[in-house]
Amino acid sequence: MWMLELPPFVLFLIGGLIAATTRGKLRGALMIAIPVISGLHLWTVPEGVHLQLMFLDYQLVPYRADKLSLMFGYIFHIAAFIAIIYSLHVKDTVQQVAAMLYAGSAIGAVFAGDLLTLFVFWELLAFTSVFLIWARRTPQAYSAGMRYLIMQVLSGVILLVGALFYIADTGSISFDFIGLEGIAGWLIFIAFGIKCAFPFAHTWLTDAYPEATPTGTVLLSAFTTKVAVYALARGYPGTELLVYIGAAMTCFPIFFAVIENDLRRVLAYSLINQVGFMVVGIGIGTALALNGAVSHAFNDVIFKGLLFMSMGAVLHMTGRINGSDLGGLYKTMPKTTILCIVGAASISAFPLFSGFVSKSMVMTAAIETGHDWVWLMLLFASAGVFHHAGIKIPYFAFFAHDSGIRANDPPNNMVLAMFIAACLCIGIGIYPAALYSLLPYDTGYNPYDATHVLAQTQLLLFSALAFVWLNLKGMYPPELRSTHLDVDWVYRRLVPNALQRMFAVVWKVDGEVRQAVLGKLNQGQQLLTRKSKGAGSFISSTYPSGNMVLWVAIILAAYLFMVFIG
Repeated sequence: MWMLELPPFVLFLIGGLIAATTRGKLRGALMIAIPVISGLHLWTVPEGVHLQLMFLDYQLVPYRADKLSLMFGYIFHIAAFIAIIYSLHVKDTVQQVAAMLYAGSAIGAVFAGDLLTLFVFWELLAFTSVFLIWARRTPQAYSAGMRYLIMQVLSGVILLVGALFYIADTGSISFDFIGLEGIAGWLIFIAFGIKCAFPFAHTWLTDAYPEATPTGTVLLSAFTTKVAVYALARGYPGTELLVYIGAAMTCFPIFFAVIENDLRRVLAYSLINQVGFMVVGIGIGTALALNGAVSHAFNDVIFKGLLFMSMGAVLHMTGRINGSDLGGLYKTMPKTTILCIVGAASISAFPLFSGFVSKSMVMTAAIETGHDWVWLMLLFASAGVFHHAGIKIPYFAFFAHDSGIRANDPPNNMVLAMFIAACLCIGIGIYPAALYSLLPYDTGYNPYDATHVLAQTQLLLFSALAFVWLNLKGMYPPELRSTHLDVDWVYRRLVPNALQRMFAVVWKVDGEVRQAVLGKLNQGQQLLTRKSKGAGSFISSTYPSGNMVLWVAIILAAYLFMVFIG
């Protein structure tokens, strides 16, 4: 019975301690064993509340399992298992410890049955994940990590304030449906939205993820935004506002991803695009839509992780990640090329790949509920994601022009991790019933009817033709050696430049005032000196001690004045 009451995150927290105190193959073997053992145990866990505690007259529920939380628990265990295999070659203790604690925090969040427990894991997600960014040990990674941490902690603070308002309003700390009624609902909604990368609050993702280590980015792509998707599905299903926020999320990243040179930043924008599909499904709120959102979150963890792993392999082996610097790698990295193409086909929702069996559920739900314009936006977004993630990523990394780089495929553990993810992408696409059996609702949905298959095939075909035509005509945006900013231009360029100019004026005025004051003091000094040498003066030159006291007093007064105004 005690095993049933043991929350899954506990083993991962123990894994962090193991990673900190062991080395070499022993550490790797123990780290791999933890998600396997924990996942097998989770598979036997029934629905219900398995752990409760009393705290200040409130009942905390650190461990509650139902179909929604179990679904995310399964995929987080799979993601941790694949990511650990992918990072076995890494000898950095900081990364290994952070990885285990970060995975445990994500798992703890999705099994939290109350808002206070959710807050604790919400903040742990921020503090553990930032080390995966800082572990790259570059000035850019440090700055991006600080900006990331500020946004994540801000989300946690807003969540805590919202939870306190919610407790005051309802007298309950239970984490169930919340809705947008009252200030508490809106504050919690904003906190979830920041972590979910809502428009105008998304720049922490596109800023920080490309600066993380090659292995750290794989973990980052799996947990933070998916925990937020889970929280929205738990607290705000059927909220109409989410439909329009999600539709915007699917569309705006396309324009930035097409012109972006850093291929990991392209994937970061693509991540926002895919989360947008999930947010739309949650906003629609029907059984089919929620199934689509949850299943797409499950699939996205795998195929987006595969794409990040393939680009991480390229970065690891070549030291480069800009599309303008790569090309021709298929000659010497054939395994990575094939596995990347599998991930690209999955994210593009090709039939017989995992993305197809989940994305089509959300789009069908949009049509069935009369969201015709939203369906058109999702259709445009589907074509766009094929352009920037399905074609651009493998094309500019492995084909395009020959960059002259002759790097080999990465270490075997990295290839194995990518192979496992690729098999899951194909397996789920061929046999979606295995995935559908885990979903919260039984809708009897069949993705492989003639309408869905033909419509998606036509969309992909014409998108591919558009890419080829634009590329041949030289109209496709070139890969430029530059960094593109969107909303983060405000706090990375506008605000610093404005502050710099403001302080330049302040320092100029300050300097002029200091010079004027010192000039007046100098004049006063000269006047006193002339008078002190006059006959009969009580501090005349015949009294050296009095003259010294005067000079000390003047210098001390000037020094204190300068310190005070400085």
